Amino acid sequence: MFSFNKKSVPILGVDISATAIKLLELSRSGSKFRVESYAVEALPPNSVSDKTINDIEQVGEAVARAVKKSGTRTKQAAVCVAGSSVITKVISMPAGLSDDEMESQIQVEADQYIPFPLEEVAMDFEVIGESNEGAERVDVLLAASRSEVVDNVVASIELGGLTAKVVDIEAFAIENTIDLMSKDFPAGTSKEAIAVADVGSAVTTFSVMENMKIIYSREEIFGGAQLTEDIQRRYGLSYEEAGLAKRQGGLPDNYEPEVLEPFKENMASQIGRALQFFYASSQISDVDVLILAGGCSSIPGIAELVESKLGVTTMIANPFANMAVASKIPTKNLTNDAPAMMIACGLALRGDG
Repeated sequence: MFSFNKKSVPILGVDISATAIKLLELSRSGSKFRVESYAVEALPPNSVSDKTINDIEQVGEAVARAVKKSGTRTKQAAVCVAGSSVITKVISMPAGLSDDEMESQIQVEADQYIPFPLEEVAMDFEVIGESNEGAERVDVLLAASRSEVVDNVVASIELGGLTAKVVDIEAFAIENTIDLMSKDFPAGTSKEAIAVADVGSAVTTFSVMENMKIIYSREEIFGGAQLTEDIQRRYGLSYEEAGLAKRQGGLPDNYEPEVLEPFKENMASQIGRALQFFYASSQISDVDVLILAGGCSSIPGIAELVESKLGVTTMIANPFANMAVASKIPTKNLTNDAPAMMIACGLALRGDG
């Protein structure tokens, strides 16, 4: 089952991406958060693809390494499944039903909304407020995914020595983090329409939030792996060597003007294209701010380039900008990894009960 309407303290946010396990533990004192532990642990190639776990054992071993590297003692985790594997639907139901009554009624009506056999589906629901249909009705958010997708995530976490206390949806985790970050936007920045470009290894997820809720999401086949492949071809390296050189430097002088700059231009164009797709399908004609997330957002100068190309205020995601950090954590590493920790942070915030 999903369990996005439950909270627990303390909890680890564990994001399983195509290339790495990202683990984060937060604590809270008043309105301030502190990073207690974190780790990023690389995954073997092809153990996860298209946000689906292909090899539970390899992913579980990587989770265990991330837990050990982070030094955390917390065993309960929040994980998520990707929006592309989840169906969400807001449905209207009678007010005043108990959870059990609501669950029974949803089970009866679910086949209207879910195009899979119900025995193959994990479902959960959450009442989100009064319906436009009147005071006797409430809007209920229904989320469903194939059980196999959820089970593989949970099994991987358990193999890594953790318990999946919360199974969330990727979009909701992003909403949590953006909501937190927006409290520290520069004075006068409107928050009505916020775009997020999360540039992953192979896929860029472009989302738009209206009043802190995601109203649009689109995936583009573009990501940091393209830069790695460009390096590999140009300098005759293996894919692994190219990835290492991309992160650690030491490439020839022509790397920046001839390889990195064209990639940055391409990244700006891809994001601009995604933005135009959104405008074409929406009544919103302008976003207030664009947030760049994912590992490629750490490339120096990328925010400035995107802002100048698109004419939209652009900032790099850093959920930890106003958080305290435990002394055991290398601050420089955390800052470098921050743009890629959006989902892990949104999941870790689920422990804020």
